[in-house]
Amino acid sequence: MPKHHPMPLSGGDRKALTKELARARALTTILATRSAEKRDAGEALIREADDLLCQSWNERMGADGGPIDPSPSIDQAINAGYPWLEIRCARCKTPRAVDLAALRHVATTMVHDLAGRLRCVKCASAGKRPPAQLLQLAPRERTFP
Repeated sequence: MPKHHPMPLSGGDRKALTKELARARALTTILATRSAEKRDAGEALIREADDLLCQSWNERMGADGGPIDPSPSIDQAINAGYPWLEIRCARCKTPRAVDLAALRHVATTMVHDLAGRLRCVKCASAGKRPPAQLLQLAPRERTFP
C-alpha cells in the first residue's frame, strides 16, 4: 500500500514534495535494478565456484581413484552443470550413469556419500549388494558399451 503524504498548502512546498517523491521513486527503480544485477553476478560466481569444485573433484578421482572426501554436494554438482554421476559396480565392473537430479536427497548430501547407497541392478537380481565405485561427475549421460 502506498504511503500517504499530506499535500502542503503552499505552492512552493507542493512542488518541492512532488519533486522529492519523483526523485525517491526514480532512486528505488535504480536500486532495484542494481540489486538484480548484483544478484545475477553473484549467482554466476557461485555457479563458477561449483564448476571448479566439480572439476577438482573429478581430477582427484582420476588421480586417486577412491571416494574422495570432501566432495561437492549433489546440489552443487547440478548447479555446476554436472547432473550425472558415473559409477561402476565393485563386483561385476558394469558401468552406468546416475541422474543426480532424479535422486531423492537432502540438499547437503555429498556425492561421496552415495558410494554406499547406489547398487548394481544386475548384481541385485543375483542376490548380491556390492557398493558402487564412483568414477566421476559428468555434464551429460554417457552410454556404456
